[in-house]
Amino acid sequence: MAKLHVDLPQHGYDIFIGVSLAEALTPFLAAAGYSKALIVSDTNVGKLYMSTLQDILAAVGLPAEQVRVPAGETAKSLAEAEKIYTRAIEAGLDRRSAIFALGGGVVGDLAGFIAATYMRGVSFLQVPTSLLSQVDSSVGGKVGINHPLGKNLIGAFYQPEGVFMDLTFLDSLPRRELCTGLGEIVKYGVIYDEAFFCYLEEQADHVLRRDRTALEHVVRRSCEIKAAVVSQDEKEA
Repeated sequence: MAKLHVDLPQHGYDIFIGVSLAEALTPFLAAAGYSKALIVSDTNVGKLYMSTLQDILAAVGLPAEQVRVPAGETAKSLAEAEKIYTRAIEAGLDRRSAIFALGGGVVGDLAGFIAATYMRGVSFLQVPTSLLSQVDSSVGGKVGINHPLGKNLIGAFYQPEGVFMDLTFLDSLPRRELCTGLGEIVKYGVIYDEAFFCYLEEQADHVLRRDRTALEHVVRRSCEIKAAVVSQDEKEA
């Protein structure tokens, strides 16, 4: 798997991009030595990929609990957060435990917020499963939940310890979700990289057809750009 580094003064981390989640995650977990894990996913993604992640954690002897929230933006709420806190406490998660976000941007934001606040901060790992979350929300450390008076008003800047992107997860995405991710990718080209924009003009159809070479290139380049921006301005000052 390809590896990129997000260079930050205190909490730098690596992004892994490829087609074998176990290849990157297994040695990482073996070295990390977490005591327990909680996997946060949603009702759509959980039924597809929860067992894949649980098998990897089991192979390195990491006890893992799971919790699934309703799919969609409504899951980013204090009510759902409280349910996850309760599950974490019941499972006996301690300061050496890790919380995994397995899903798209909603799951990443919610799980990251839990990790940032549970016991004043535990380890957080991103396993993004949508194109949009792979190129945007999983990189940068912005986590949070919504309030009835506005989106993302309650949150933190809390960097993950690693981001693990398996491109095979994109095979299950509806075309509409691929288009949503591609829309975000195009902005990277418009704002930051003319050559990348030209590539997208030529290769957009290949991305939407899930061509593995095109997908890997656009995800990697998007993450390079996002990592560069975050390294310069971690908290959007």
